[in-house]
Amino acid sequence: MPPTPPNWGKPPWTISFRPKRKPLPSHVDFAIVGAGFSGLSAAVHLKRLAPNKSVIVLESGALGAGSSGHTGGLALAETATGPLPGLGDVLAGYKKILRDLHIDAELHLPGVWELARGKYSMEGNEVHLLRNSPIDWSDSGRLCAVNKVPGGTVNPGKVISGLARAAEKTGSIFTYTKVLDVRFGSPMRVVVIHNGKKRIITAHRVLLATNAASLELTALERSTEAHLTFALATEPLKKSQLKALGLASRKPFYTVDFPYLWGRLFKVRGKRKSGDGVIFGAGLVASKNWRGLHHLNVNKGQPGDRLRWLEDRVHNLHATLKNVRITHRWAGPILFTQKMRPIFRHHPKSRNAFILAGFNGHGVALSVYLGKWAAQSLLNKRVLPHWSVRG
Repeated sequence: MPPTPPNWGKPPWTISFRPKRKPLPSHVDFAIVGAGFSGLSAAVHLKRLAPNKSVIVLESGALGAGSSGHTGGLALAETATGPLPGLGDVLAGYKKILRDLHIDAELHLPGVWELARGKYSMEGNEVHLLRNSPIDWSDSGRLCAVNKVPGGTVNPGKVISGLARAAEKTGSIFTYTKVLDVRFGSPMRVVVIHNGKKRIITAHRVLLATNAASLELTALERSTEAHLTFALATEPLKKSQLKALGLASRKPFYTVDFPYLWGRLFKVRGKRKSGDGVIFGAGLVASKNWRGLHHLNVNKGQPGDRLRWLEDRVHNLHATLKNVRITHRWAGPILFTQKMRPIFRHHPKSRNAFILAGFNGHGVALSVYLGKWAAQSLLNKRVLPHWSVRG
């Protein structure tokens, strides 16, 4: 029996690809744990760079069961802490990866509005209201645009499907295959439960790309914080409504002060009603460990309260939204690091094991971009960055 999936609600994305059933190998050159954006990107690029090497991706649930399938699809530049030495242009690299892999992901990069209520950002930097701010909402004060930065939106379901389809062409993806342990040695031994049976796979190198999941495997329990973050989507709005909201340009947005709020438009293609709906996101619920997040239910307890709070907040942002119907409510895991920098380094127990995690809300583009870098590092073609969090 497949493991019970978390009850985090359903985002408005569809993952159209399902891996084919194949025999689980007993030995591979590279084992990747986690079939999210970063793990799938690494698998694709490993096979492109080293077609004669064997690569498998191990996923404890279905494709898109974790962070990648429950994101809002906001593609942001750089990292949560800004540009880092040697990182390069994340958005340009992300766009090139999607283009090279022929993934039609509805990528749209018109820029992103930064919004604020007061004179200072959450970091204490002074901000100034734009003279002709297209957005003028009420949210713990008057909320308006203060800046435009690079970025845009993407369809996460199409990204996952496209990456998985490309990875499956030359490798193997095993869903509902839970990794119980990694025994560090030479070779390494990956202990899994597959089809209800315990199996051991030996691997030359391992990439742990589980992000907020399985923190005991990545030795990140004490140095990171795993949370659920929440989002909801509206019914399609009329063009006049979008214009009144200041969203006619299709630019997504996020606030630079508290209380935090982000959002974007998304295409709704339905039999009865089509057009552009709006996604809004905000709110966090923490847990001491991954298992705690996995057992949270968006319809109950604190997660349910957070979603009701967000819905009430959205209805009161602007008169246009007062009676708008909410069509989707969901949550997804997010991993925060101590310095708001990605974790991209060797595992403390082996230099043949790599960890890629902790995108701090910037993972949509950054995880795919660093997944390619991870593939290069696994093949000794590129050194790891010196700025990765070590804690």
